[in-house]
Amino acid sequence: MTRLAILDLDGTLLDTLDDLHASVNHALAAVGLPPRGRAETEAFVGEGARVLLARAVAPRLDLLGPALAAWQAHYADHCLDRTRPYPGIPELLTRSGRRLAVHTNKPGGMARHTLAGTGLLGRFAEVTGGDEAPRKPDPAGTLAIMRRLGASRGETVFIGDSPTDVLTARAAGVTAVAVTWGFRGREPLRAAGAVHLIDRVAQLRPWLE
Repeated sequence: MTRLAILDLDGTLLDTLDDLHASVNHALAAVGLPPRGRAETEAFVGEGARVLLARAVAPRLDLLGPALAAWQAHYADHCLDRTRPYPGIPELLTRSGRRLAVHTNKPGGMARHTLAGTGLLGRFAEVTGGDEAPRKPDPAGTLAIMRRLGASRGETVFIGDSPTDVLTARAAGVTAVAVTWGFRGREPLRAAGAVHLIDRVAQLRPWLE
């Protein structure tokens, strides 16, 4: 059996907020709606592109379809403008003694493109996106990764920055490690049931090495 770490993407491995926010406001302008603030976009992220845009256009859900299409086109071209790994992440992944995978609600192709563009894709045995498995917190994608990579519940940790990630780990029956440098912060993670809270990238070392 294999020791495995499954990681979230946005807010855990990569700081993607500025590019997500720019594409949200491009989409809103395309459908004639006013822009959203950066903090609003941050609060909307975590449950996939469709939910992100639904929250951004609310209450004008009649505009969701064209707004989502505008967002997808813009983000595909601009998802690497300002997106970067959090400091220390590339080095930590290189030293990891576990097999590594990503389970994200971001579309899979876009997730792999973003990871490739930041030089991280080769670190991961598998990347599963929100269009390739039921979206988190449904644990089906995580459990499928574990089966394919031959890891038991006791050998697997799930690392993420959101309550959705904590709930995914709990539903899958694996250890949840919650990081506080992403899009949600400490209190929502604790409220979701997080026991292991990590404030600095270096503190992930025991969970990865």
